[in-house]
Amino acid sequence: MPRKPRANPIGIPQHLIQRGNNRQACFTSEQDFIAYAGWLKDYAKKFQVEIHAWVFMTNHVHLLCTPQKTNAISQMMQSIGRQYVRYFNYTYKRSGTLWEGRYKSCLVQTEDYLIQLYRYIELNPVRANMVDDPCEYKWSSYQVNALGKASALCTPHPTYLAIHPTEKARQTCYRALFKHHLDTQIVEDIRQATNKGMAIGNDKFKDEIEKLTGTKMRPQKIGRPPKQPK
Repeated sequence: MPRKPRANPIGIPQHLIQRGNNRQACFTSEQDFIAYAGWLKDYAKKFQVEIHAWVFMTNHVHLLCTPQKTNAISQMMQSIGRQYVRYFNYTYKRSGTLWEGRYKSCLVQTEDYLIQLYRYIELNPVRANMVDDPCEYKWSSYQVNALGKASALCTPHPTYLAIHPTEKARQTCYRALFKHHLDTQIVEDIRQATNKGMAIGNDKFKDEIEKLTGTKMRPQKIGRPPKQPK
């Protein structure tokens, strides 16, 4: 069966997941994280992709980003995937694949879901019981977005900047968003949309994306269509 074509409209944020093959570790040392982050920064700049939020886990990566030109995200992910596999195989004297096929992705409605995706991504280490507070995890964007850590990788999204006009107050408001865990239904909706390559947002947003891209953004109904009356 042919692969479903990706919808990559310019200026629409996307949530991406890149997993290790069979959930195997793709980061085993601090140098691995540093190498991946460096190439991500370079290729994001080269292919004009704005990175807003990220987390590098032991066996997968989450990114929230916005392409500024056609096919920018696909080019970025292909390039970093190949570059990192070469590095990883050379470093650990191994061969073969590292990633679990193509990365997963979904389009994100800015108004209702973008900040939810920030939280979903940066709370990943907490949900995985690796840390109690997202500020304790080094390899995510939380320290940048919530604490003001300098980063050449991060491009703040206008919706994030709109939280408050001043930087310190914005960070305070942003941290307050993390006092509670995400609603379980939101988590499930994000996972379903990303794994199926759909869009997360309201019906109006999905209608607009379907018209723009010609790609279905809702799960297909299972079963035969109802018979039409004669």
